[in-house]
This record gives sequence, structure tokens and C-alpha cells, in this order.
Amino acid sequence: MKMTPWRNNEHHREWLASQAGKLFDFYQFASVNPRGGFFELSETGEPIGQTRQLHATTRMVHCFTIGHLLGRPGCDAIVDHGMNYIWNSHRDTQHGGYVWSLNDAGFVDNTKQAYGHAFVLLAASSAKSIGHPLADKMLADVSEILETRFWEKPYGAQKEEFAQDWSPLNDYRGQNSNMHLTEALMAAFEITRERLYLEKAESIASLIIGKHAASLDYRVAEHFDKNWNVDLNYRGSDIFRPAGTTPGHWLEWSRLLLQLWELGNRKLEWLPTAAAQLFRSSVALGWDKEHGGFFYTLDWQNKPALKQKLWWPAAEGLGAAAFLCAHDTDPFYEEWYRRIWGFCNTHFIDHNQGGWHHELGADLKPIKGFFTGKPDIYHALQACLIPLFPATGSLTKGLRNDVNEL
Repeated sequence: MKMTPWRNNEHHREWLASQAGKLFDFYQFASVNPRGGFFELSETGEPIGQTRQLHATTRMVHCFTIGHLLGRPGCDAIVDHGMNYIWNSHRDTQHGGYVWSLNDAGFVDNTKQAYGHAFVLLAASSAKSIGHPLADKMLADVSEILETRFWEKPYGAQKEEFAQDWSPLNDYRGQNSNMHLTEALMAAFEITRERLYLEKAESIASLIIGKHAASLDYRVAEHFDKNWNVDLNYRGSDIFRPAGTTPGHWLEWSRLLLQLWELGNRKLEWLPTAAAQLFRSSVALGWDKEHGGFFYTLDWQNKPALKQKLWWPAAEGLGAAAFLCAHDTDPFYEEWYRRIWGFCNTHFIDHNQGGWHHELGADLKPIKGFFTGKPDIYHALQACLIPLFPATGSLTKGLRNDVNEL
């Protein structure tokens, strides 16, 4: 039976828009910390915690830029609140760069993380798309920091972390920060048209996916040494640097590669094949065939290691499936788009209290594990909105084009 793609079904599109609206309702009014930055939220949407992490602040700027482009009242004030906190509080005026976390008393973790700086670039690029007055100088500042402190030209990727004074902390290199830098570099290219951003994104993709993932049957290696050799035995934090490999990142890369292919005028011919292979590998190896959902991590024998079901791999699976559906008529991708949404609507979306549950146990009931409450809007929001716009660029690009056509 021929299936009409859900992304072309007006009723499904209305449902997606309504789900995005519910996420904005949950996060918009309780997240703003009057002392600067943002609160994390509990399961019921109550403000919790006083520590502000850089990736959380910047993601709020990105997401509420999207809200502003959607015409949602009040989102511009949240973007302004977040941009001011990044510039005036996260930014290290003594040594340069942006510290990882702080509270009302000052810096909590003053390290300089590549992961966080990637999201500063994304926030600045998003804010520039709506003309925020801090966007240009933040974009210039973080671009210089990324170039002079993090970028390793011989390898075409970025280093991982430094102390506050930029002294090296270790020789670790990681794909996660580079993946998110690829996302941010593409956003920066879209808004500035400066080709160096695009060239760096292509360089990272070529190293992480074209070289390493392709040699591992399209399983993405997470951890590397200083010479960018894969370290299969590395184990760090289970939240940011778990051992083994993480199928959710295969899915995230799948979408990013197709976006990169479009932005580069389809020059790198290997990108669509790699995107399809990554998606197929993730659902073949990472999906729990008995209970559903993606395992958080696998070992290198393809066995589940951390068996929890986190919300973000499923959200990234939706974005990847939506992009692949737009580029490939194989019903395989539509079937998986529907299957993942079915799982999310049944298990992750909290229909009683709002937001998405962040972690499920073996019985698919919400658990308190890696996360307290519902600290993040970014992954779920993009899962709801990416299918509504052309699979040719970022969500903010699609929204800008949509607004400009009015």
C-alpha cells in the first residue's frame, strides 16, 4: 500500500505545530531566571537549580529565536535575556572565551569546552537571523576563539577543552563537540555566506564520518587521541562521554550530512550514501526490537551497554527520518518516521504535565537517572518542527525563508 508522507499530511502538520506550541508553553514562562540565564525545570515545570551551563543558555537562545520566527509573542525578550547572559556572564573578559558554568556567586566550572563554544556559535548565528544587537560581535568573538584556540588545521577538526587560562587539560579529542560544531558552522554559513564556515563543516564531516565511521561499518566513534586515532577503550562521563558508541549520534549525523550536502551544492557525493547508511545502522543495531526505543549506547560488539532510553536519540531519529524521506522515496524511511513518532507519543511526551520525559527505564516508565526533571527543549522542539520545513538547510533558514515569502 502506498503511503502518503506524513510530512505532507495537513493534519499531521497541525499536530506537529501543536506539539511544538506545547513545548514552548512548558519552557517559556518558568525558565527565565530574573538574576540572569535560565532555570532548569522539574518534571512538573517548576524552576530548579541555580547553576547555568553554557550549552543550556545558548540552546535557549537558539530555540526562542525559532519561537520568534514562528511569531510567538515574548520570545524576543527571552532571546535578549539569554544573549545578555552569554555576553556579560559566560564570557571570560580576562582570558577570552566562554566558561562552562556559573551561578550567582561566580564561575562553577571555569573550563573552556569545545562543546559549549559550538553552541555559542549557534546562538550567535540564530540571533543574527533576527537582528539581535549583540549577534555580530558575539559571532566575531566566538569565531576567532574557535579559530585560534580550538581548530587543529592538520586534522581539520577542533580540540576539546582547556583550563580557564587556556592551558591544556588533556589530549582527548571528541566527536560530539565536533558534530555540534558542524551544526553551528552550517548555521553561521547560512546567515553570513562566509565559505570558511562551510569548508570547516565539510572538513569535520570528512574526518568523523568519511574516514572513521565509514571504516567502522557506519558506527560513529566517539573518542580519539590527540592524533585523531580512534580510542575504542575510552570511558568518561556517561552523560557526555560514554564508552562505546551512541546510536543517537549516528542519527544526528545522518540529518547533518544531508544538510551539508545541500549547502555545499551537492558537491560531496558521498554524503547522501553515508547519511542513509548511518540511519540504517542505527535502527538495525540501536533500536530495541522487543520494547522499542533506541538504546543509549552500544559496545563495539553491537550489544546494548547503557540500556536506558533517552529522549534525544528518538528526537534526532525523527529529524533524520524526515530529511531522508524528503530525499529518498524508499518507504523504509517513512515507516521509521511513523514508528519513532508512535514511540515518542506513547512514552516520551508527557501528556499530563507537559514537556518530554528525558529518560525511560527497562519497563519504559520515566526514571531519574542522568537528568533531574526536564532541563532541555532543544531536541524535542526541533523534532516537532524540522518535518514542517524543506530538507535543504537548518530550521532557522527554513523559517526565515517562510517569513520572507509572506
